[in-house]
This record gives sequence, structure tokens and C-alpha cells, in this order.
Amino acid sequence: MENEKGPPQKPKSFLQWATTPPQAYTVYLICLVLVWGLSFYAGMLKPKKPVGLGPPPISAPRN
Repeated sequence: MENEKGPPQKPKSFLQWATTPPQAYTVYLICLVLVWGLSFYAGMLKPKKPVGLGPPPISAPRN
């Protein structure tokens, strides 16, 4: 009891921990890789084709 110097410290929140300089660089790089990966994945998706519409009609040539 003699070694205690005040109330016990609260554990840091994740936001406080993640914004300190050494961890902030790592968190930034992880977020950057996640955004790149998600955008790459979204770009690789093929658009769905409408079902049952067939080819577009051809306009008649004007004379």
C-alpha cells in the first residue's frame, strides 16, 4: 500500500492509442491498404446485364 501513488490509471481507449505517433503511421498504412483493396475489388466486379431486354433497336437511316 505504501508504493501506490494515487488512483489506478484507466486503460487508454483505442482512439487515443491509435493516434499516438508510432501507432498512427501503422494505422494509416493499414487503412490505406484496406481502401485500396476494396476499391480494387469493386473495380473488378462485372456489371450485371439486364435480363430479357435483348439488343438495342437499330434506328432507320434517314433519306
